[in-house]
Amino acid sequence: MLALISFPPPQVSRDPRFDDLSGEYKPEVFEKTYSFLNDVRKKEKEVIQKQLKKSQNVEEQNKLQQLLKRMTQQEEAQRKCQKKRENSLAFKRQQRELAKQGKKPFFLKKSEMQKLELAEKYKELKKSGKLESFLNKKRKRNASKDKRRLPFQKDS
Repeated sequence: MLALISFPPPQVSRDPRFDDLSGEYKPEVFEKTYSFLNDVRKKEKEVIQKQLKKSQNVEEQNKLQQLLKRMTQQEEAQRKCQKKRENSLAFKRQQRELAKQGKKPFFLKKSEMQKLELAEKYKELKKSGKLESFLNKKRKRNASKDKRRLPFQKDS
């Protein structure tokens, strides 16, 4: 007599990033859930700064400086992203309020949104007093681009 052995079906591995069962990504919820990571990053940054002060080795100092620079850049990028998200949410709230009052909703084009962001950046630079240096850098950059675009002129 043969005994039939039944094997369980093989488990299918799934990647939660691309699977619908994991839900959809909501940045606000993600920020709230993992807000403790900001504290961890801040502590790590302080530890790296202390190590940098204690370090005598030049190579180690360079590595720590690069790491510190990268961490500050990531913080700045996160701050910008957060500010951008807050601005878009505020605009959406404003449009909902206007819609409730009976007005027709107005949706900004990407170019219009960029113009608003640029205007806000100029306001912030003006407050901090760095507007003039920013504009000078921008002028120099544009001048060098213009020089490159000009056709090559021979001296006769």
